[in-house]
Amino acid sequence: MFGLSELAIILLVVIAVLCAKKLPELTRSAGKSARILKAEARAMKDEGDPAAPRVIKGETVTPHEPAPQGTQPNGR
Repeated sequence: MFGLSELAIILLVVIAVLCAKKLPELTRSAGKSARILKAEARAMKDEGDPAAPRVIKGETVTPHEPAPQGTQPNGR
């Protein structure tokens, strides 16, 4: 009598008629969810490919340098 596709179309029409007031809100919510999902997927993709490591130039300090004469070990 009716195939699966016809039943699906009838079901969608019935849902659209009964939920006409909430339909704009539902589509807006679905759009926001899709944007958030896309942004999160992009962030995870970018996180997986780290950029080249940054090298910060600075002084090299040896851990056990003797204190210069006339100063206290804590820097005072």
